[in-house]
Amino acid sequence: MIESNPPLLHHYGTLVRNPSNLVQVDQQRHIGGLVQAEECQLPLIDLHGLKSPDTRESLECARAICRASSEWGFFQVLNHGISPELLHSMRREQLKLFAAPFERKATCGLLNNSYRWGTPTATRPTQYSWSEAFHIPVTKISEEACYGEDFGSLRGVMEEFAAAMSNLAKLLAGILANNLGHRKESLEDICDLSTCFLRLNRYPACPISPEMFGLVPHTDSDFLTILCQDQVGGLQLMKDSKWVAVKPNPDALIVNIGDLFQAWSNDVYKSVEHKVMANEKMERYSIAYFMCPSYDSLIGSCSSTSPESSSVYRKFTFREYRNQIQQDVQKLGHKVGLSRFLLQ
Repeated sequence: MIESNPPLLHHYGTLVRNPSNLVQVDQQRHIGGLVQAEECQLPLIDLHGLKSPDTRESLECARAICRASSEWGFFQVLNHGISPELLHSMRREQLKLFAAPFERKATCGLLNNSYRWGTPTATRPTQYSWSEAFHIPVTKISEEACYGEDFGSLRGVMEEFAAAMSNLAKLLAGILANNLGHRKESLEDICDLSTCFLRLNRYPACPISPEMFGLVPHTDSDFLTILCQDQVGGLQLMKDSKWVAVKPNPDALIVNIGDLFQAWSNDVYKSVEHKVMANEKMERYSIAYFMCPSYDSLIGSCSSTSPESSSVYRKFTFREYRNQIQQDVQKLGHKVGLSRFLLQ
C-alpha cells in the first residue's frame, strides 16, 4: 500500500528516545491537553453590516472589528464574500492533494516545492508539530509548473480562492488602519502580494494524542491571517492567561492579528499566542492566508494617537524580523518575536 502520511511517529520517536528529553515529554503531557481547555465562542461579526445604508450600523460593524482585534486578537466573520461553492471546491482539491503519496509530495516540487512536515528544527518533543503543509507564495499560484500532471484543476481554484482571501484581508486591514487615524492606502502601500502566502494544512490523526501539538504554540509573523477550517476543532488561543478552545463555526472564517500589525498599531491590536491540538481519531484540514508586507518595508508604530516618543517598538523591516526569528529558532529552538524589538 502506498503511504500518503509523512513519517511523523518515527521522527517524533527519535526525539522521545533521547534521554535528555524525558522531562520534556512529561511537560508536554501537561501542556498539550490532558487538562481540558474551556471552549469559547470568538466574537462573531456579520460583515453585511459594512454595506448597510444605515451609517450607524456600518460604523458599529467596523467598531466591532477593531474592538475584537484589541480585546481578543481573534474574531470570526460571516457574510465575508467567499462563496460556499468556492470553499467547497478548495476543500475538495486540498483533500486530493494531501492524498498523494508522501514521496511524491516530498520530492516532486509540487506548489513551488513548498511541502513540509513535522518540525525539522525540533530538538525536544515540545517543539514538534504533528502536521503536514504546503506553504506557497501567492505570486506562484498561477504558475502551471507548480501542479504537475495530476493537479491541474487545483490551479484555477487556488487562484480564485487566493484572490478572494486577499480582497477580504485588504478590507479588514483598511478598517483597522482607519481606526488608527490612517488611510487604508497607508497599509496597502506597505503590504505586497509578492510576500503574501497561502498555507494548506493537514493534521493527521495522532495515536499519541492528547499530548501532541498539531501546531506548536506561536504567534503569526504577519499583519493579518484569515483561516478557513473544517469542523474537527483543535484550535486553541491564549485568553486571560489560559488556553481556550475555539468552537468551529461552519459559516464563518477566523481572522487573527499578526505580530506586525501589533507593532504597527503600537500595541492597540494584539497578536495572540495560539496552537492546534492533534486529534486521536480524526484528521483536520485548514487553509490560511497570510497578509504580509514587502521585505524592505519599514514597520513602525503608526497610530496617530501614539507619537514616536511613546512608541513601544523600534522601527524594523519585515526582512529583519524574519531573520531574527530564524536566528532564534536555530539557537533557542523557538521564536522570540516582538520582544526583540522593544525600545525599553
